[in-house]
Amino acid sequence: MIEISSLIDELEDSISNGTEQRRLVALRRVSDMFVAGSSRYTSEQIDLFDDVLLRLANHIEREARVRLSHSLASMHNAPPKVVRSLAFDDAIEVAAPVLTNSPQLSDDDLVANARTKSQGHLLAISQRSTLSEAVTDVLVDRGDTGVVRSVAENSGARFSYNGFGRLVERSQGDEILAETVGARADLPRHHFLKLLESASAVVRSRLVASNPQAAALIRDTVAEISGHISREVRNASPEHAQAKKAAKKRYKIRQPTEGDVHMRAHAQDFEKTVVALALFGRLPIDLVERALLDERPDMVLILAKAAGCSRTTTKAILLMQAAGRGMSDADMEQALASFDRLSTKTAKRVLEFYDRRKAHSQLIPEIAGEEMLAEAVA
Repeated sequence: MIEISSLIDELEDSISNGTEQRRLVALRRVSDMFVAGSSRYTSEQIDLFDDVLLRLANHIEREARVRLSHSLASMHNAPPKVVRSLAFDDAIEVAAPVLTNSPQLSDDDLVANARTKSQGHLLAISQRSTLSEAVTDVLVDRGDTGVVRSVAENSGARFSYNGFGRLVERSQGDEILAETVGARADLPRHHFLKLLESASAVVRSRLVASNPQAAALIRDTVAEISGHISREVRNASPEHAQAKKAAKKRYKIRQPTEGDVHMRAHAQDFEKTVVALALFGRLPIDLVERALLDERPDMVLILAKAAGCSRTTTKAILLMQAAGRGMSDADMEQALASFDRLSTKTAKRVLEFYDRRKAHSQLIPEIAGEEMLAEAVA
């Protein structure tokens, strides 16, 4: 600490009166001293180094800050204020080493950086060994194509529900991203199905090639996109299997009620809502699943009315995030007004009509959409 104190005196003089060369010499001496003894320094000593290095970093040229960033990037106890200062440096050559590697940057630091700095900064963040949902939400929303592709390739990145939805949206028209997202083992099944629906034949073939074990499931799903959701894909889903097992146990004693449907929908539990509504309304599970994934509300209104659901439960289903409807208050009121006008008898007649058409032409649920609903409530 005596040696550090003498360096502080030298630092003051070099900053006030010294040349660039003197400042670089002081920086090298302080950083070398820290690296050499970092494992045994107390928190107070690290704070002192932090203050010294921060002052020096603010008075040296970019090339010297680049070297400092590289030297501190992987140290678990690097001076935190200096690391943060380097991370927010406008020069990406300075910021990148610590943004990609430093364990001293918190999620709050990374989120703030991703929200305000350049695409180069976002790209550096996307390459960290682990990334939380809070950070990837910003990267997927604000990042350019290179950033989004990079974070999608990162096996250590974790994505929120909305984050996966945005990844699927941004995959439209981007075959490289679609292939990368489709190959992620943690991609929720309903997002995977949406991705397949918009993916090109080339992307589908690459997904088969990159994941031979899922090849049959992918082929089945693609083949049935023109008809209904693949039973094989659904049955292979751990989430669906768990929901189905829980439902069998729950409803072995009693019949499912509308309350079961409302509770699952309100909780945003896609798999359990599908199972509960199918059992409650005695509806084909593939048709229910397809309707809940459809951005348009029409088939949900028909199925809910045919099942005997109330306006409140129907609204809860329409508000589920799985379809990404993003309905405004006006849209919701218009949809519920249609639901009010629709009779149960008519809704069931629409489903009968759908079954007859499907038997002959493998009609997809969307066809039983706006036109059928308009006729039903007219």
